[in-house]
Amino acid sequence: MKNIYSEDAFTGLEAAIVLIAFVVVAAVFSYVVLGAGFFTSQTAQATVHTGVSQASSSLEVVGNVVGISTFPTVSPYRLTYTNISLALTAGGTPMDLTQMVISYNDGASRNANVLNNTAGINTCTNVFIDQTLANQRWCVSQKINDVNPSSPNDLLEPNEIWVISIGMPPTAAINQKINVNLQPAVGAVLPITRTIPGGLNPVQAIY
Repeated sequence: MKNIYSEDAFTGLEAAIVLIAFVVVAAVFSYVVLGAGFFTSQTAQATVHTGVSQASSSLEVVGNVVGISTFPTVSPYRLTYTNISLALTAGGTPMDLTQMVISYNDGASRNANVLNNTAGINTCTNVFIDQTLANQRWCVSQKINDVNPSSPNDLLEPNEIWVISIGMPPTAAINQKINVNLQPAVGAVLPITRTIPGGLNPVQAIY
């Protein structure tokens, strides 16, 4: 008797299973590739945003660094405090200076964090007097082109120039090299290196 059964249907089913398996594997592989691509894209985007934020949040010194001395002719010959005029770089975004860390180093003394006053950076109590290294303070002593003169704030904004005063310790003597680093919360460190001249005036530009 002739066999009426055929293997054609089984062959077609096997082909369909193999095809479905290939489709599933391809779909999973595509998902993995797309996921990796999305992750790489997001990482690149975050890097770009961070770079833009860093570049647009930088400080620059405007004019000279000026040293003020209450001991110009009487020993010890040293600075009492320095005035540094700061502004944002071109296209910069407003910067909260309360988040800025100032460090000081003159070779003989080093302060990793010069403090601002507990009353805020706009108050200059205990800055214009003789300071020890442990009591070293800084403040904003003047605001030029202040955008909000009737409402003092802590944001250095475009086109503004803020003069910060930094008290100097007893080691800020004549012929001494001083290094001041300004580290904002976001942005590059602004290093300032100057040498105190051998002869001091009450008001002295430092180069």
